[in-house]
Amino acid sequence: MGVLVVGTVTLDTIETPNKRVEDVLGGSGTYAAVAASFFVNPVRLIGVVGADFPQAYTDFLQTRGVDLEGITRVENGKTFRWGGKYADDFNVRDTLFTELNVIEDFHPVLPAAYKDIPYLFLANDPPELQLSIIEQVKKTKLVVSDTMDFWINEERDALQKTIERVDILILNDSEAKLLTGETNLMKAARTILRYGPKRVIIKKGEHGAISITESSYFSAPAYPMTQVTDPTGAGDSFAGGLMGYLASVGDLSEGSIRKAMMYGTVVASFNIEDFSINRQKSVQFQDIKARYNELQDTVRF
Repeated sequence: MGVLVVGTVTLDTIETPNKRVEDVLGGSGTYAAVAASFFVNPVRLIGVVGADFPQAYTDFLQTRGVDLEGITRVENGKTFRWGGKYADDFNVRDTLFTELNVIEDFHPVLPAAYKDIPYLFLANDPPELQLSIIEQVKKTKLVVSDTMDFWINEERDALQKTIERVDILILNDSEAKLLTGETNLMKAARTILRYGPKRVIIKKGEHGAISITESSYFSAPAYPMTQVTDPTGAGDSFAGGLMGYLASVGDLSEGSIRKAMMYGTVVASFNIEDFSINRQKSVQFQDIKARYNELQDTVRF
């Protein structure tokens, strides 16, 4: 079974304490689609780029089995660009610039072949765009969405309408607190469940992720890393890995979702070892499986 990913495809400028890179491949849709492609094909991607989007990046996505029929290229437009700078410990990131460009007027219409895909991941995007996709699909088995603080602050009403329509909401710990006004993560998760989703997954960075439903709780540890090169896209890679695994097994039981979170954590661990999607170019599934087994050992008692 395939996965449909809707999200941004961007050109990023990243500054870390050790290096600066410019116009590298990024975006929530890109990271999620590449991560999902380790587990399932096809992965279909909806997004928009400008005439300046490098052919080499298009070629890479196609080598990963990502179907790009849903990518709109605006020939007289410029690709969404974002710049960020990380502090020494990588826990603080400042946005240097955001140039929305072609995404400002993007109103995607799904190709007919995309409307029946059962697994839909709505990566970080404007809530109204996410909702428009939900209204276009026909036979979804699972709808998962991500969001960010900007949409919580600026488009809360639209975001609430989207949250009502998803099965799983993924967000980080600060976003969960911002969305609900709660300082305790468990209270925040319980509040979000009342908004409509059946499950909330809260990302906690280097401390892993937790999953909460009305009847279950699960904590997935992060893979232990001694060196971080660039954490950009790690959360999207986590979500993409989770979606890819679930689609590959066709099972949405509690046990499968827990395994999917562990696989997502492993894929994210590779992501942070290099800039952009550079590390994913050399990763094989056996590498992912090996780290998954290691991670299992850390929580077995």
